[in-house]
Order: sequence, then structure tokens, then C-alpha cells
Amino acid sequence: MKDEQLLRFSRQIMLPEMDVEGQKKLLDATVLIIGMGGLGCPASMYLAAAGVGRLIIADDDEVELTNLQRQIAHSQSKLGQTKVTSAQQSLLELNSDLKITAVNERLKGDRLDKFVHQADVVVDACDNYETRFAVNRSCLMNSKPLVSGAAIRMEGQVAVFDSHNSESPCYQCLYQECGDEDATCANNGVMAPLVGIIGSVQAMEVIKIITGIGESLVGKLLVLDASIMQWREIELTRDPGCAACGNM
Repeated sequence: MKDEQLLRFSRQIMLPEMDVEGQKKLLDATVLIIGMGGLGCPASMYLAAAGVGRLIIADDDEVELTNLQRQIAHSQSKLGQTKVTSAQQSLLELNSDLKITAVNERLKGDRLDKFVHQADVVVDACDNYETRFAVNRSCLMNSKPLVSGAAIRMEGQVAVFDSHNSESPCYQCLYQECGDEDATCANNGVMAPLVGIIGSVQAMEVIKIITGIGESLVGKLLVLDASIMQWREIELTRDPGCAACGNM
């Protein structure tokens, strides 16, 4: 590590659980973030600030005025830009050493598998069930840990699915492949700080997986009711009849 990096990340390095070795693991890591909206923005910014070496960010959308209420990597001057271009600029302002691969498309099929294969951890920060199920399948096929988040209205949730753990369920163990397509922020609304909370938890889980610090949320669903600021932890079990992971 360079002297500048030792200084930049000194507040993390001084943590006994992290030390220099943990920071090096972050610097050597690649994280794929699918969706640069309300969850992807805070998740990517904290991962960039914490020292993850490479981010692959994927989104096919452009910055609109309604995004600015919660998508903090974008700004008024970037209206009309692609979200990945806008986010890339913000992330490099945080950390100019960061390597970024910006993918201006909705990943699917072979393209999704290509980028999942390159990543050490995948962050699901998208807003539609079709992509979530596709990402889950690709992570299973490529044996990559998946950090999943969702937020709507005043409620959010985070879970980690990791096929390296034989007892870990997958996303489809939790949700059947017939999700409510109307369950989006555009149709139901969302409170601005909520996505920041959930995206930040996703970033924390990614860092824990990469460095081996603490205990991840594998086998648990963390649910937040922000209206009363109450967290609940729900145990998840693997479904032996799951269409995605049941035969693995």
C-alpha cells in the first residue's frame, strides 16, 4: 500500500479486525453493483470511500429530476446523463484511485454472467423482480455471494445469500418467481433517508464478506420499519424444493 492510502484509510486500519491485511483485501476486491438508484448510490459511495479497488456499476437509466430526492450520487447538473456516467464522476471525486467499469445497460444473459464472474461480491440494488431472479441464478451458477436490498415506502430489508455456505438459502427460497411488478418506488413512493440506511447496510455486508470480519447476514433477513425505527431479524432456511438452488 502507498503512504497516501495508509493515511486515507487509517481510521479503518486502526480497527483490530481490519488492520492492513483487511484493507489490502478491499483494495484487491471487485464488487458488481446492479442498479445505480436509491440503494446503489449509497452502497457504491461507501464502498468507494472504504477502499474497494474496483467497482462494476450497471444501470440502463438516465438521471431524472425525481431521482434527486434520494439518489445521492447524482446531482442537478447531471440531469439527462446516464446514471452510470453520473455515478462514475461522483465516485472518482471520492476516490481517484478507484477503478470503475461503467455498464450502461440492463444486464441479462451472457452479459450478466460475464460481470458476475468477474466480481468477488454482487450487490443487488435494482428495482424489479425479473432482474433480481436473474442475478440470483447467475450468482448461484458462478458461486458468488449476493447482497440483496430493497426499500419502498417506509420499509426496507437486507439479506445475504452465499452458495459457499451449504446452509445458505438463495433469493428464490425467499421469493417465488412471480413478484409484484407494481412494488416499485415510482408506484408507491419511498422516504429519502430509508434507501441510504439500506444501501449503507449493504455496503457493510460487502466489506464483511471481503475481509472476513464479523458475521454476515447469511440465513437472515433484516427488516426495517422506519416509521417506528424498528429492526426485525427473521431466520431464513434453505428450501429443498427451490427451483433455483434445490438441486445444488
